[in-house]
Amino acid sequence: MAEVQRGVDPRIAGQPDAQDPLAELLRTATSDMSTLFRQELQLAKVELKEDGRKAGKVAGMFGAAAVTGHLALIFVSLALAWLFDQFMPRALAFLIVGVIYGIVAAVLFMRGREQAKQLAPPAQQTVETLKEDVQWAKQQTN
Repeated sequence: MAEVQRGVDPRIAGQPDAQDPLAELLRTATSDMSTLFRQELQLAKVELKEDGRKAGKVAGMFGAAAVTGHLALIFVSLALAWLFDQFMPRALAFLIVGVIYGIVAAVLFMRGREQAKQLAPPAQQTVETLKEDVQWAKQQTN
């Protein structure tokens, strides 16, 4: 009180006024936003780590399947070309087998591209909660 009587505002003197609701609201909002941000960051880390672990296992399985499938494809291709070699020139037999696999590869690529467009973005729950947080923050400022 003595400071106010001498003309010194307690907020300027570094002592916040306990009666000032705006200052309290700003402190609370800042604290809430900081806590919210830390929680969202933690949620994103957990989601991405879990998704990454699952994706790593799936990638390993697909890698092993691809190598094994590739070896099988080589052997089946050679057998098919040698079978055709019984009825036509060897070069034509291998060319026909190559064209067949080229067509199969094009079809698989197109189907894969269509399915890739339908993939959901990672950390979907984090995106949703961030949208809710933005709505909450807008309501608090209005």
